Amino acid sequence: MTELSPLDSAKDAAARAAVALVQDGMRVGLGTGSTAVFMVHRLAERVHAENLRLRLAATSRATCDLAGQLGLTIEELDDIGWLDLTIDGADEIDPDLNLIKGGGGAHLREKITAAASDRLIVIADPGKVVETLGAFHLPVEVIPFGWQTTRVHIQHLLETLDLTHRPMLKRQRDGRDFVTDEGNMILDLSLDVIADCKALSSGLHAIPGVVEHGLFLGLCDLALIGSPDGGVIEMTRPEVVA
Repeated sequence: MTELSPLDSAKDAAARAAVALVQDGMRVGLGTGSTAVFMVHRLAERVHAENLRLRLAATSRATCDLAGQLGLTIEELDDIGWLDLTIDGADEIDPDLNLIKGGGGAHLREKITAAASDRLIVIADPGKVVETLGAFHLPVEVIPFGWQTTRVHIQHLLETLDLTHRPMLKRQRDGRDFVTDEGNMILDLSLDVIADCKALSSGLHAIPGVVEHGLFLGLCDLALIGSPDGGVIEMTRPEVVA
């Protein structure tokens, strides 16, 4: 790789730390996004240098394509069956390791993959760590049929939960509607602060037409936060006191 910016150096440091946890014979899920790109590169380096035997699943077509270019073999998740760990990025991480994901539009596959893993390890730069989720837009994947009606239901939910929000935007890319790997649309919710993530998560799941959203609650086991100087801080989920 070329000389990295301070931000990319932080992402690379987190990626290296996560890849160091991969052991020969593991079944590993590969995440999507700018930080995951560094992880795939570093994993490919280890695989080729150490002749690691891994079974790999990808959370998006983009990650699958990158892995193939680097000489890694990607299998379907159903063919592998279950994963030892998944390494992925995040758009926001709170102190309880709840996440907002989906900036790259792959949160549906990312959540399915994370739920099929013994461990989800998140890699990020320090800017992704927040006290309360919500500053980053919350992506909600919806099917195209009746999406305007789905949007109205989401609007009513936000009002019921008394969530301050700006206009809900249909995601676009290069002047066109963004389409996920599953052929769906994404509505981005700008909420500022999400006071009750569980209530919002449950409410969104109850709306017909909503496929998945970017709140990842209780799924992350370890977050590795890289710094520009190459250091890494480990964040673990607080123990639940009965």
